Amino acid sequence: MEVLGIDIGSYGLKGCIVDTVKGEILSERISTPPLEDTTPHKVLAQMHRIVRKEFDWEGPIGCAFPAPVRNGIVLSAKRIHDSWVDANAEQLFSEITDNPVSVINDTDATGLAEMHFGSGQMKQGLVVVLTLGTGIGSSLFMNGQLVPNTELGLLEIRGITVEERASNKAREEEGIPKKSWANRLQLVLEHLEKVFHPDLFILGGQLSKKADKTFPFIKINTTFKAASFQNDSSIVGAAMIAAHQKNDVFYR
Repeated sequence: MEVLGIDIGSYGLKGCIVDTVKGEILSERISTPPLEDTTPHKVLAQMHRIVRKEFDWEGPIGCAFPAPVRNGIVLSAKRIHDSWVDANAEQLFSEITDNPVSVINDTDATGLAEMHFGSGQMKQGLVVVLTLGTGIGSSLFMNGQLVPNTELGLLEIRGITVEERASNKAREEEGIPKKSWANRLQLVLEHLEKVFHPDLFILGGQLSKKADKTFPFIKINTTFKAASFQNDSSIVGAAMIAAHQKNDVFYR
């Protein structure tokens, strides 16, 4: 099934058409300018632009959203304007695009793509997925089943949140070399090992594009892998959710 997948972040919106049966990207990626203002009306304007003007799309849309989402409702807004809280994002996006839109937390979408088509394919036990970008997003899977809307990036270690310590944004703002960034990541992963005892870590976001620069410096007991789809994981996962809601497709 072909679905338009869209990811929303501070960098803007990016989207492409996804084959949700094969987990393949079928089109060029189209992006909007960075979102300096993430209030609903600004995001909705960009959503209309990318769906109607760039893709001229008619059909199901999957949207990866930078906040916890339940039944289309935004639950909190750590990484987007707080006026989104309690908004029905699915309804708003569906109305502005005149298409059915399914909305899922962005790192939950990343995890779904990686567990079904990527680095976590067929993996049993507990898998922790982390995306390192402006913040640090997370998703948890037990025997392939998603535990939705976790926020492990907000956990504190020695009085500092995980994302303040080790996000890609922190690395860029502080000018941290790759080896020092790896040391910070190791501290985070060791802490999560003690709390969750996972069978696998999947690391996505900007880190997955620089895995060869950082992974050699990380020494932990748990197996860890880079996200296979790199920064496109959330687009693929969001498209999968839209396919599921339209045709009751079961992803396992």
